[in-house]
This record gives sequence, C-alpha cells and structure tokens, in this order.
Amino acid sequence: MTEGFTRLFSPLGAGTLGLFAAIGRTAVFAFRALIAAVTPPYYPARLMQQLITIGYFSLPVVGLTALFTGAALAQQIYVGGERFNAASTVPAVTVIAIVRELAPVLGGLMVAGRVSSAMAAELGTMRVTEQIDALQTLRTDPFQFLVAPRLLAAVIVLPLLTLVANAIGVMGGYLLAVYRLGFNAASYLDTTRAYLELDDIVSSLVKAAVFGFVLALMGCYHGYHTKGGAAGVGTATTNAVVSAFLLILLANLVITVLVFG
Repeated sequence: MTEGFTRLFSPLGAGTLGLFAAIGRTAVFAFRALIAAVTPPYYPARLMQQLITIGYFSLPVVGLTALFTGAALAQQIYVGGERFNAASTVPAVTVIAIVRELAPVLGGLMVAGRVSSAMAAELGTMRVTEQIDALQTLRTDPFQFLVAPRLLAAVIVLPLLTLVANAIGVMGGYLLAVYRLGFNAASYLDTTRAYLELDDIVSSLVKAAVFGFVLALMGCYHGYHTKGGAAGVGTATTNAVVSAFLLILLANLVITVLVFG
C-alpha cells in the first residue's frame, strides 16, 4: 500500500521540487543580472547594438500586428455593438482595449518570439562553444558584457515600441471605422481623445517595461544555461520562447488585476 502511494505521488513531488528549483535559479540569475546592470564597467556600445537589434528591427512586425489587430478589433466591436444598439462605442472601446491591453501584450509576445529566441540561440551557441568560458578567462564578467545590455535595452525599447503600437493600432481602427463602417472621421477622433486617459497610457508603458525585462531574462537565462551541443541550443531556444510567452501573460494578469485593477 505504502509502495503504491509512493509510486503515485513521487512524480508529483519531484515535479513540484523541480519547479521551485527552477524558480530559485531564475530569481538568482535575475538578481545577478540586475547587479551587473548597475555595476561598472559598462558597455555602451553593446547597449546601443541591442537597442537597434531589439527596437528598430522589431518595428515592422510590431507595427503590422498593431495595425491588423486595431482594424479587426474595430470590426468585431461594431458587430457586437450593433446587437445592443451601441455601435457608437467603437472608438471608445477600441482605444481603451488597444492601449491598456492589446498593444503591450501583443507587442511583447511578438518581440519575445523574435528576440528571446535570438538571445537564447546566441548565448547558447557561445556556451556550447566555450566562448562564455573564454570571457571569464579574460576577466570579463559575462553578466555585464552579455546579459545586462540585453536586459537594459529590452526594458528601454519595449515601452517605445508600445507607444508606436498604440498609435498604429488606433489608426487601424480609425481607418476601418471611417472607410468601411461609415463613421465620421472628426467625430471618431474626438471620441477617442475624450475616452483616452493618462492612466491608460501609464498602464500600457508599465506593462511594456515588465514584458521587456521578462523576455530578455528568459532569452538570456536559457541561453546561458545551455547544455548538450546543437540539440541543446534548439531546446534552449524553444524553452526561452515558451517561458517568455507564459510569463508575459502571467505578468499581464498580475499587473492588470493588482496594480491597475
């Protein structure tokens, strides 16, 4: 009887312990990365390179995502609003939904899919080819040289990308509402301005900064701890993207409910 319970519950216990161990390792890694980010020496050239890589090269995918999402959202709100004779709420609901929720979340997910995987692949390749060990041999801290610039760049760039996504998403809703649904252009813009509040923008930027930290942390963490050669690099890349997606959605729920709820 006892042996049966042991066989039944031991995998559950092992999984729980493994989960807490992973959380602990990630927390230690994040703490070391934060300390490295505020401790000299600094590498501004590395930071600028990451700002361009994460920010500038992510603009097309973030902009197109926001444009298509804003247009589709306006269409769906119009269809739902017509059922309750509330089609006039399209401008207000569209701008609130895009700014508070869709632009930061979808922008974070799109950047995570592009950037977290690239970070994990780059650092993972450096790990399996012993380049990270070589940096330590040369008395260069890998956290200061590799991890900190990526974290800082992501935290700086994601709010800027989200501001762009906010504007493009609202424009997508505006274009569809005016040119397909027959809304008056001036009235649509007036309603949008009237219902957009400072708290909405602050919520969007706070979420974006947190998402930037999360996606960079997951990419660096999984890449830094890569094992097993080329296959390990592939596994690290997959784990980085999946964990970044899940943590972004979890962080969004926490921030939405507990901070701006």
